[in-house]
Amino acid sequence: MSDFILTEQHDGIVWVTFNRPAKKNAITQQMYRDLTAALEHAERDSSVAAIVLRGNGGCFTAGNDLHDFLQADDLDENSPPFEFLYTLSRLSVPVVASIDGPAIGIGTTILLHCDLVVAGANSKLALPFIHLGLVPEAASSQLLPLLCGHLRASELLLLGDTIDATTALNYGLVNKVVESDRLEAETADLAAMLAAKSVSGLRATKNLLKQPTEAVADRISREAQVFIKALHSDAAREAIAQKLHKKG
Repeated sequence: MSDFILTEQHDGIVWVTFNRPAKKNAITQQMYRDLTAALEHAERDSSVAAIVLRGNGGCFTAGNDLHDFLQADDLDENSPPFEFLYTLSRLSVPVVASIDGPAIGIGTTILLHCDLVVAGANSKLALPFIHLGLVPEAASSQLLPLLCGHLRASELLLLGDTIDATTALNYGLVNKVVESDRLEAETADLAAMLAAKSVSGLRATKNLLKQPTEAVADRISREAQVFIKALHSDAAREAIAQKLHKKG
């Protein structure tokens, strides 16, 4: 693990930090490898209730390090950036993003794969692929219209304009906007709320949320199978017993 990606784990939460503030946390190939390793490690750990992604130096990330990308002549779908995106998209662990300052390119498309997003009031989001003659990644051409509608997605991807935190909130890209000096505390509180829940319940619910659209009857059936399995788990039995005890 390089010094540009920091990880720490405590109380059921894995904190993953972009730590290249001199370059506005621009992401290199090696940083992508480190990110993938951190996510895979968290996924394998059954005690992990959530992963938090954040950036140091008043910046989430300025996106890809373009100089580093241009040097990668053998870039393909198996290259570090895409391995990271595949891994992120397949996680069963809930992911929280804590953003402040610039969240550019993949700094914004990452959010489409997060489950909760807290933004500092100074956040600036942009998808400037069109300005570089490129196309969006991370399935954002599909996920963004589903999240905020075709017209807004077109505005973001065809014009490549920068939006502020309030606009991102209105577009449904973030859950909450807080003053920047409260961002760390708000993120910690949110992570603690997740850590207080059943890990198996969190992961099973996220998996259901990420299933493709299907007929309502099929979804009822899918949920029933997961529900029945969960009902017989030790965690559910204990939680239900505590609930009944309080009522008694």
